[in-house]
Amino acid sequence: MFGNILIWFVIIPVLMMAGLGLCRNSSMAAIRTVMVVGSTILLALAIWLCVDFLELRAAGNDAEMLFTGSWMWYAPLNIHLAVGVDGISVLMLLLSAIIVFAGTFASWKINPLPKNFFLWFALLSTGVFGFFISIDMFTMFMFYEVALIPMYLLIGVWGTGRKEYSAMKLTLMLMGGSAFLMLGLLGIYWHSAPAGGELTWNILEIAHNNAVDPTWQNLLFCFTFVGFGVLGAMFPFHTWSPDGHACAPTAVSMLHAGVLMKLGGYGCFRIAIYLLPAAANELAWIFIILTGISVVYGAFSACVQTDLKYINAYSSVSHCGMVLFALLMLNQTAMTGAILQMLSHGLMTALFFALIGMIYGRTHTRDIRQMGGLMQIMPYLGVCYMIAGFASLGLPGLSGFVAEMTIFFGAWQDNDLFHRIFVIAATCSIVITAVYILRVVGKLLLGKVQDQHHLQLTDATWFERLSTVTLIVSIAGIGFFPNWINETIQHSFAPIVHAIQNAF
Repeated sequence: MFGNILIWFVIIPVLMMAGLGLCRNSSMAAIRTVMVVGSTILLALAIWLCVDFLELRAAGNDAEMLFTGSWMWYAPLNIHLAVGVDGISVLMLLLSAIIVFAGTFASWKINPLPKNFFLWFALLSTGVFGFFISIDMFTMFMFYEVALIPMYLLIGVWGTGRKEYSAMKLTLMLMGGSAFLMLGLLGIYWHSAPAGGELTWNILEIAHNNAVDPTWQNLLFCFTFVGFGVLGAMFPFHTWSPDGHACAPTAVSMLHAGVLMKLGGYGCFRIAIYLLPAAANELAWIFIILTGISVVYGAFSACVQTDLKYINAYSSVSHCGMVLFALLMLNQTAMTGAILQMLSHGLMTALFFALIGMIYGRTHTRDIRQMGGLMQIMPYLGVCYMIAGFASLGLPGLSGFVAEMTIFFGAWQDNDLFHRIFVIAATCSIVITAVYILRVVGKLLLGKVQDQHHLQLTDATWFERLSTVTLIVSIAGIGFFPNWINETIQHSFAPIVHAIQNAF
């Protein structure tokens, strides 16, 4: 087991928790050392895995999943700790490692109870990494729950504003989604052996056997897509997201919007669409309507907000809606765009939330009406905010442009009137995004200084610069060099596209 590289993505965060448990509450140096060492090892491991994965593909290894391993966990229900990755999983692991690394430095001065904060932060990371490496549905669901549970305390204790209300609202809505998801996964499990064989939770076995009876697929697709869609902020189940993001501490907002919401899109792709392709073909139009509303509604809602975190939170509703919207087009080009959008939005929104936390820590306000002229006061943070904004509105050369163009090009391939109407509506969100991004940049960075005390504020510290540079380099890397990402994920779409085509 321990010889499998994927297991270490779970073991390292657990070791980080053990190391933190040995630290004294007052020893910030020891706490920071544990987090920096652990997050650096995770990032190095993710880069190593990515390089190794590309080398294996280049050498001709065309297995659907690489680095696979399976160990019996609970024999009566045939539950295995089964792991494996394809190109999509590898990129999600790399995204998670980058944001955990950046989030560690963004929380350098977290207070109070820094030890407890990082313990829960490491547990949240454990759930995220475990989810992306799992190919057993039960194990995947377990890690999914592990990722959700710490959110209540991380927001309720270390958050701001109406933190108790937001933490409770987020927890109840996401647990409600988990209930739908569990029903869907149980249904898939009970129909995983139509010929009378042994029931299985293994995603690959279920997909290869085309196991789920078409008469049950529609119901199970609704349960699984809605269950994961709640975490993906799909309309009308999105209302937890703005409040949760607005009240969460900086690193939690970064990991939550940057990675945790991607569990929703990844789950819809890996479970709902891959295992239930006939239902995906039949019911996609319903969810295209809901996700199309998410895209436009989120963008319009961001336009009328004055709180920086709420602006970014509603922007996330729009961008994550775009991910689900693209997946429902059920063609390879659009789904490639969806994965690119997950990566782009994850990095971009993590950068946004990091910068908002840094600005709030200095000005003690997130209201854009009370701020202005920050470019002359803190030019480094101002430039970083402009880069994040330009990535959000799809400036060529940054990650947002590559992702959105791929999505719209792929979505337009469906030449029926219904699809094209919603593609045009979704495309309009680009214009709306430009409106609220340029409005904030003009008011916050280039406008008149509203508070003369702000003139005494300092610019970014070294650890804040390290956090932001990591994210900016990653955003520019996708924008300027998207081909390696495309090469990483192309092979991964073959079984999903094949399953969808056979379901027509």
